[in-house]
Amino acid sequence: MVEVKKNQEYEIKIESFGNSGEGISHIDGYTLFVSGALPGEKVRVVVTKTKKNYGYARLLSVITPSPDRVEPVCPVAKRCGGCELQHMSYEAQLGFKIGRVKECLERIGGVVVPLLESIGCEDEPWHYRNKAQFPIGKNKEGKRVIGFYAARSHDIIPCDECVIQQPIINEIKKVVEDNIDLTEDIRHLYIRTAAATGQTMVCLVVFKKTADVEDIISKIKEIKNVTSICINYNKKETNVILGESFEMVEGPLYIEDKIGDVLFRIAPESFYQVNSYITGKLYDKALEYASLGGDEVVWDLYCGIGTISLFLSKKAKEVIGVEIVEQAIKNAKENAKINGIDNAEFICGAAEDVIDAAMENTNIDLPDVVVVDPPRKGCDEKLITAIGKASPSRIVYVSCDPATLARDIDRLSEYGYSLKRGCVVDQFWQTRHVETVALLEK
Repeated sequence: MVEVKKNQEYEIKIESFGNSGEGISHIDGYTLFVSGALPGEKVRVVVTKTKKNYGYARLLSVITPSPDRVEPVCPVAKRCGGCELQHMSYEAQLGFKIGRVKECLERIGGVVVPLLESIGCEDEPWHYRNKAQFPIGKNKEGKRVIGFYAARSHDIIPCDECVIQQPIINEIKKVVEDNIDLTEDIRHLYIRTAAATGQTMVCLVVFKKTADVEDIISKIKEIKNVTSICINYNKKETNVILGESFEMVEGPLYIEDKIGDVLFRIAPESFYQVNSYITGKLYDKALEYASLGGDEVVWDLYCGIGTISLFLSKKAKEVIGVEIVEQAIKNAKENAKINGIDNAEFICGAAEDVIDAAMENTNIDLPDVVVVDPPRKGCDEKLITAIGKASPSRIVYVSCDPATLARDIDRLSEYGYSLKRGCVVDQFWQTRHVETVALLEK
């Protein structure tokens, strides 16, 4: 067996994709992962890290390119940790994501996968993100910079324009960047914008309450469509961007956006899908899979600010949203009120505890249909057990990680549920991330 060594160069053939969209090759049985390489390509690489049975290599040159290879639009795409797939045609990106979901369902979930539907970009796959979090710090020369963290590091990569952010986000970033030397107190620039209304919130995350930010705020106020400006205090040295304390400078502590005909108020810390152009299609698919006739009680678990709950309420007898974050439940109730929706109730608590309590309380209707939209780590095992005991006829699972989706489908199979339909929804153009909607029935 050939010993693969660090710093050694090799010419290799890329055989397949890894989970993050990197190319995979083998040298005499030893696995190499190569970011930026595509299946079918012959490439030259240098090994950067070795483990016992696998290693990582940096792409030096492409000897025989794949027909799916394109030139990245962003000049810092290779250094920035955001867009892993810019070197790939959009059709190939969508194919990679469909394949990844299918592979996870079969390998981890142990299921026979039905024909997967897909929803992708119908136009140019750029300028879609409605939220940005720009770190601000110093480069190796001591100059203050704003940009994104490089992959697997805290080195900030400046960029003139982030091609996946909505234009107003880049405009605000440019103003802050041009005036970045006015203060050293800002640690993050946090921006949210609403595609339907144009309303935009700017949040300056600072180290201390005595931060000197008045001059830079005066520059931000001049930008059209900035409807809210706030300051967030976070002195903790962690990866968590927002602290608990906000101070309003101008406007309300929310912006408003629409999905279909439902209006939502979005606070800085609210969970809200980042692709405003696809989210409506995602929720339409969840509504289709729920197959509501008007007499069903629907439980929406991990409901956040009530986005899916209020969407489903149009076709359900009653929707009960459950979320452990108290502020999110408060926002969900406000969103129901401003839309005049009276058949949606929201409960604060751990979903598994709320279900268990409902099974002992005849005043709370048990679900005919359960919708879950958990974080990347998937559903807690206790929640899987609680759902199994509640025994809804259908489960609509909205997932942002195909591996945990597959794991949870396997767990739910113990309660008689099987996968009937699945749809890959590409919300995260140019990146490896993918959303999936799955329908499970008894």
